[in-house]
Amino acid sequence: MSLYYAAGSPEMEFSAAEAKAALFNALEKLGPRKKVLAVPPDFTRMHSMAGELTEYVWNYYGDALTDVLPALGTHKAMTDHEIQTMYGPTPRDLFRVHDWRNDIVTLGEVPGEFVREVSEGKLDYAWPAQVNKLLRDGGHDLILSIGQIVPHEVVGMAGYNKNIFVGTGGVMGIHRSHFLGAVYGMERMMGRADTPVRKVLNYASEHFAQGLPIVYVLTVVSKNAAGKLVIRGIFVGDDTECFELAAELSLKVNFQMMDREMKKAVVFLDPHEFKSTWLGNKSVYRTRMALADNAELIVLAPGVHEFGEDPTIDTLIRKYGYCGTPATLEAVKNDPALAANLSAAAHLIHGSSEGRFRIRYCPGHLTREEIEGAHYEYGELAEYAAKYDPEKLKDGWNIVDGEEIFYISNPGLGLWAYKGRFKD
Repeated sequence: MSLYYAAGSPEMEFSAAEAKAALFNALEKLGPRKKVLAVPPDFTRMHSMAGELTEYVWNYYGDALTDVLPALGTHKAMTDHEIQTMYGPTPRDLFRVHDWRNDIVTLGEVPGEFVREVSEGKLDYAWPAQVNKLLRDGGHDLILSIGQIVPHEVVGMAGYNKNIFVGTGGVMGIHRSHFLGAVYGMERMMGRADTPVRKVLNYASEHFAQGLPIVYVLTVVSKNAAGKLVIRGIFVGDDTECFELAAELSLKVNFQMMDREMKKAVVFLDPHEFKSTWLGNKSVYRTRMALADNAELIVLAPGVHEFGEDPTIDTLIRKYGYCGTPATLEAVKNDPALAANLSAAAHLIHGSSEGRFRIRYCPGHLTREEIEGAHYEYGELAEYAAKYDPEKLKDGWNIVDGEEIFYISNPGLGLWAYKGRFKD
């Protein structure tokens, strides 16, 4: 088990040349490789800087890089335009599409007793360690899993082996890991590196993935004083050490611990990145620990035109809406379709305020009926965007018409919490 490169701090800003040199430094230590598979995140993680790193991998290996498999999970396949925007000149013909319903193999099964133990008795199903068949059967002598470590609602901290087992995972693995996180309680997990879901993924890595030549390339990214996204850290290794170092840095730069609660928050969803509530509800997940009781969360969502990115999941979200944990768990018991799509159930729990605060969605392409049918309050985008103009607001506290609001320009970049709610 090795750490091939590790550098980062809250003040550090890697230039493109420095990031490339850091990656090349790590790859040299791995020695020559004949057939390389890169597994970067997809366009929904555009801000991870993983697109640039994937391009550097191609610069380094040339023809030895035979496949690039974006870790789509349940997301839609990337368009040519998205590939070009994210990965630059990396050749188009290297890109493969992950099909989470059909293209998978099961490497092994995490026993139900282990799941029961880590979930404190809440669940006792076994968890299948599923990956895209290309990882097992592609004949690669190196699999580079590239991605960002950032606080996350399902697993605590995103990235590392989640990129493999969820990003290239299958139906059962994705559903059951999401549901485990939701039932355990995301407010107990977000921003923590050691969670029940991570324990399950680590079990799978240790017991079933040792034969796969996986090396992790992890970034930590945040905005600098000028508001520009910069790489604060790069960590490359083949075990949990690189993840733990990255998670430690991410907590320092991506976690905003607040002295007081937000009574009104306005979150902007970049239309290029957020086209569904499935993704856009980071606005709910990442702010919920900072929102006061009876607070109002206003979501400006010009690109949002659907609920789920997967048609089956979209139908289930429309059917049940974000109705809170008890009602969702009851529906799982009574509806085989929801029970067969547990990540949808998990998402419904994650996206609900549990009646504690108000969520006003202002979508570009969904109707009032659709939004209210999903148990959210509706806002006219033009009206709210005129009042809370993303062009004029700055990240953090602002005064609008004599009222104090907290503005977030991209909820995917961090986690906000009131320190009174985050005891440990």
